[in-house]
Amino acid sequence: MSAYWIAHVDVTDAELYGEYAKLAGQAITEHGGRFLARGGKYQSFEGNSRPRNVIVEFPCFDDALKCYNSDTYKRALTFAGRSSDRDLLIVEGI
Repeated sequence: MSAYWIAHVDVTDAELYGEYAKLAGQAITEHGGRFLARGGKYQSFEGNSRPRNVIVEFPCFDDALKCYNSDTYKRALTFAGRSSDRDLLIVEGI
């Protein structure tokens, strides 16, 4: 069963965030993930929103967790915390 990373991001330092994006993309690819949405137009109807929204599909929930806990993604997070305000969750598909 597929699983999804859903991230809502407010980028505060685009250059530093680019370093996060490079490493995060590498980790995602290494764990079988593929981007379904990565920025672009959005319309917020309820609750809080952020200007960048990302959805990544993984083959299964365990792959999504392994990616998040991987060494490559941990390195990416060192850039994310200094360059953005984010919410990220993992959801199992149906």
